Amino acid sequence: MIEKEVKLGAGPAFHLPNLDGVVDGAVVGPPEVLRLETVYHDTPDLRLARWGVSLRHRGGEGWTLKLAPASKTEGGSGAVERSELTYPGGPKKPPEAATAVVRAYIRTSALVPVARLSTVRRRVRITDASGARIAEVVDDEVSVRDGRRVAARFREIEVEVPASKGGTGADGTVLGPLVSRLRSAGAGAPDPTPKHIRALGPRALEPPEVAASPVDPESPAKDVIRSVFAEAVALLLRHDPLVRTSGDPEAVHQARVATRKLRSHLRTFNPLLDQEWAEPLRTELGWLGLALGAVRDREVLLDRLRERAKGLPPHDLRAAESLLSVLDKEITDLRKKLIADLDSARYVELLEKMVGAAVSPVTVPDGDLPAIGVLPVLAAGPWRRLRSAVRQLPENPTDPELHRIRILAKRARYAAEAVAVIAGPSASAFARAAAKLQTVLGEHQDSVTAQAWLRAARVSGRRAFAAGELIAMEHLAASEARARWPKAWKALNRKSLRSWMP
Repeated sequence: MIEKEVKLGAGPAFHLPNLDGVVDGAVVGPPEVLRLETVYHDTPDLRLARWGVSLRHRGGEGWTLKLAPASKTEGGSGAVERSELTYPGGPKKPPEAATAVVRAYIRTSALVPVARLSTVRRRVRITDASGARIAEVVDDEVSVRDGRRVAARFREIEVEVPASKGGTGADGTVLGPLVSRLRSAGAGAPDPTPKHIRALGPRALEPPEVAASPVDPESPAKDVIRSVFAEAVALLLRHDPLVRTSGDPEAVHQARVATRKLRSHLRTFNPLLDQEWAEPLRTELGWLGLALGAVRDREVLLDRLRERAKGLPPHDLRAAESLLSVLDKEITDLRKKLIADLDSARYVELLEKMVGAAVSPVTVPDGDLPAIGVLPVLAAGPWRRLRSAVRQLPENPTDPELHRIRILAKRARYAAEAVAVIAGPSASAFARAAAKLQTVLGEHQDSVTAQAWLRAARVSGRRAFAAGELIAMEHLAASEARARWPKAWKALNRKSLRSWMP
């Protein structure tokens, strides 16, 4: 379940106002008073809290896992959107299904009780004419428990709406008007700080265990390497729970990007890294990349062919949909295998190594040299390999040869992005040009892959005819991409002539 919520401060004199008429056509229920006992679980170093995640047990409700906020709404409303997952179970031990979702954060650590809250909640439910909930307003008086002693007290007002009910931003049809009424009645400014973060104090507000650090051209090279590793590892850790729970293809995509960036960085900065440390890590990242790539490539293919099929006549569209159901089944099976890989001890061990790389990569003595003197030279290597490969292409490159150029362009892009913070805007401009070349050649490769899958599909009759139509459309797309890539290459080549490269 995805919810949008706004938290507001409230002083002792605040009273919930009458909410009748705030939302057109809504029914405001009578106030209810509840007493809640909640225990939050986390690792001893509060990893979940520092990543914006919470895992709690509440009497009568079971367990609730809230993932990190997906985004803040526009307009300065203070609203955040969070995914909430619920699980049955007693209070002693978090359910394995819940811990699996946040395995990337926990890894080999343990979950222990870290905060106990007693809350007196005054709740008002708001429904539509059919009785479906469209919003909930609660006034919580919270006591933070330390054994039998009350260590702290605070009060907060919360407005929560399902994300699909129009609660977006300050002008949302539900959320905005409710917040305005509460503010007019004396509630404080929006404050997204969760209850358990208030209860846990400053330690819970520390940065996550993996975070990119500020660097400049005079920083040691190893500090820049550490920072770019941390950026990629954090990207993977943030998307791991979404890969497991959301079914969103973008989550798999971002996890795969993170894995590819890490492998690219290990290759680019190889001369400054301890080989006994770096090579096994790169090998294991290759294993993870294959698992993610198997799902991602099929999801891209399905989305692509579904879009193509929309251009077919209705009777052929039905045949194409039947054909693509086979691909849908493939993705389901590949996702199951991916989740099994993510649940394995091998993956947990790899995560520990990646976190170690993001915190303290093992470098050779030259890693202590100023970054500006060594890293741009290394980052130029992928570009030179790309340029050499393009120069060696025949007049009419084969599909595999163009795919190889795409891979090299991607590596050149990642290398430029990694050193842009010290090499300046020209490196960023080069990376953008490389991304454009990568995109054009990616379109070509996606079309080639689509044709191969369609030709290999064991179908007959109408489905075979639809496959032929889709192949023709993909053949045209591949030809168009072939015609465009030289222009993208020339634009990139021009960028390199006035760039940061030594």
